[in-house]
Amino acid sequence: MNAFITNVPSPVGPWGVEGTADAVTAIYQPGERHATSKGTPPRAVKLAATQLKEYFAGTRRHFDVVMSDVKATEFQRDVWNALVEIPYGEVRTYGDVALGVGRPLASRAVGNANHLNPFPILIPCHRVVSSTGIGGYGGGDQVKRYLLELEGVHY
Repeated sequence: MNAFITNVPSPVGPWGVEGTADAVTAIYQPGERHATSKGTPPRAVKLAATQLKEYFAGTRRHFDVVMSDVKATEFQRDVWNALVEIPYGEVRTYGDVALGVGRPLASRAVGNANHLNPFPILIPCHRVVSSTGIGGYGGGDQVKRYLLELEGVHY
C-alpha cells in the first residue's frame, strides 16, 4: 500500500502526517514539501492527525501512535528513545541527552540525530536545547519556540 499524507493545521503552519493503515511513516514540519493525498486517511494516519490536533489544542501530552520502523543507527535510536522520556513541558540540553545515552562527548551527534528524527513532536526533539540558548530545529526557531511555549516552556 502506498503511503497516505494528510495535513494537520497549527498556528505555525500545516504539519504533514504520512503513513499507512498500520503505522505512521513520517511527520513533516511546516514548510517541508509534501503533497496531500485525496480520500480518507487510513487508520494510523487518522489517529496521528487527531492526536496532533489535540496536542496543538493543549489537550494532549502523550502520544499513542504506531510509528514505522525506519532505517537508523543504534545511536540515533538511543537518542530518539531518550527524547521520548523527556516529560511534556521540560527540556534537556544536547549534553544531557548525550550523557543519558552513555556518550557524554557526543552533544553534536545528538543534534544530528535530532535533525534526522522522522517523527517530530511524536519523538519530541523540540525539547532539546543548547546549553547557551534555544539551539537549532529543522522547522526553524519560530516553530521550536511555538512548541516549547505551547508546553509552558519560555525561551
